[in-house]
Amino acid sequence: MIRVGILTVSDRGAAGEYEDRSGSVIRDLVTERLVAEVAEYAIIPDEFERIRDTLVAWTDKARLDLILTTGGTGFAPRDVTPEATQAVIEREAPGLVFAMLRDSLAITPHAMLSRAVAGIRSRTLIVNLPGSPKAVRENLESILPALPHALELLREAPGSEAGHLFKG
Repeated sequence: MIRVGILTVSDRGAAGEYEDRSGSVIRDLVTERLVAEVAEYAIIPDEFERIRDTLVAWTDKARLDLILTTGGTGFAPRDVTPEATQAVIEREAPGLVFAMLRDSLAITPHAMLSRAVAGIRSRTLIVNLPGSPKAVRENLESILPALPHALELLREAPGSEAGHLFKG
C-alpha cells in the first residue's frame, strides 16, 4: 500500500474561501489508479516555512511514500512551493517534471509557465502539481504509470521490477 500525502498550497483555500477541488482530484486519482491510501492531507497558505516544515514532517515523521502538492508553482510573487520543495529534497527527479511539461505543452502554451519540482527526500517522492483541477488531472495522469515502480525502488522492495501497484 502506497501512503500518500496531499498538500494544497493556497492562501484562499487555507482561509476557507473556496473548496479544495484540486486536492480532491488527486485523492480520486491515487485511490482509483494506485494501490494507495491518503494518510495525510492539509491546506496551507503560500508560505515558504509552512510548506517546507510540512514536507519535512510528512517525510521524516509520517514516513509517507509519496507527497503530491498542488498550487504555488506559477509566477505570482507568493508562488513559493518549488523553492520550499527544493529546500527539502536531497535528489531531483527531473524526468517526472519533463513528462508533465511535455504532455501539458501539447494542451496549452501556458504550461511553460510552470515551475514545478519533483524530488526525493529519504524514501519519499515529492511532486509539485499545478493549482487548477484540470491541470492537476492532466499532470498526474502523465506520471501515474511510473510512480509505483519509482516508489518500489525507493523502498528497495524485492521484485521492484514488477510495478504491480498500478491499477491501470
